Amino acid sequence: MSITDDIRKRLHELEDRDYGDFSARIIPNVPRERIIGVRSPKLKKLVSEYRDADMSGFLAELPHRYAEENYIHAQLINRIRDYDSCIAAVEAFLPYIDNWAVCDSLTPKALAKNRPALLQKVREWHGSGHTYTVRFGTGCLMRYFLGADFKPEYAEMAAAVRSEEYYINMMTAWYFATALAKNYDEVLPFIEQRRLDPWTHNKAIQKAIESYRVTKEHKDYLRTLKTVTSRTSAVSPFSASL
Repeated sequence: MSITDDIRKRLHELEDRDYGDFSARIIPNVPRERIIGVRSPKLKKLVSEYRDADMSGFLAELPHRYAEENYIHAQLINRIRDYDSCIAAVEAFLPYIDNWAVCDSLTPKALAKNRPALLQKVREWHGSGHTYTVRFGTGCLMRYFLGADFKPEYAEMAAAVRSEEYYINMMTAWYFATALAKNYDEVLPFIEQRRLDPWTHNKAIQKAIESYRVTKEHKDYLRTLKTVTSRTSAVSPFSASL
């Protein structure tokens, strides 16, 4: 039995159909038959059980059949400590990511070891045209280039992304909301000057207002910066099921 077959067998043993139905609702672009339904704690425990196994065969077998296999793939990449090895694994995997949950679970710490090289990769990812590659690029700006590591040019990179894709625009909004919490004075001009499209602008303000890391004074001011929009192209794909 191959390592992939073994993992698949274990996943089916952990199947929870009700949870699978729930997962299908929150990642509606993934067909229900590609979701087994394994709860996060059990998935994490399963990944830990393969800590000392040779996973090269599994990592090379793309695309995977099930969403949970993609999650396991992301967690295995997160464990890679060498930057060059990690970036190679990330780039091999990105074209096969097909939902926000797997995309946002890909958070390898090794990428922070070479920030100049990572910035160049973010520029490439932003130009890829693939929804979750673009989203991952902006996620990297949020994870690795805020706080003490922030420069206005990084916010320029995020603001330059233009898309009709909900999952890209939501990540842009999340980036700016987090940046307002960590680098308020430097990022505020992007909101004051309305550098984002109207939907993403308002969503960034909404998420900042919801954050406990943004002061009441800043929240009150951000509320005055909301803009009127009739945009419908970024309507949540969850709307039909909520």
